[in-house]
Amino acid sequence: MNKTLDEKHKENAKKALAEAKARKKKEIAILRAKEKNGPKGLEPTRYGDWERKGITYDF
Repeated sequence: MNKTLDEKHKENAKKALAEAKARKKKEIAILRAKEKNGPKGLEPTRYGDWERKGITYDF
C-alpha cells in the first residue's frame, strides 16, 4: 500500500513523541536517584528540621 505523505508524517510524529517520552522518563529516573547516607525523611535544610544537632554536613 502506498501511504500518503500526511500518513507518513503522522507515523513519524507518533514515533518521535514515544522516543521523547522514553528519554524524559529516563531523565526523571536519574534525577530521582536516592541519596546515599542522606537524612531520613524530608531534607532538613529545606524544611527547618535540623536533625543532626543543627549542623549540615553534606555540602
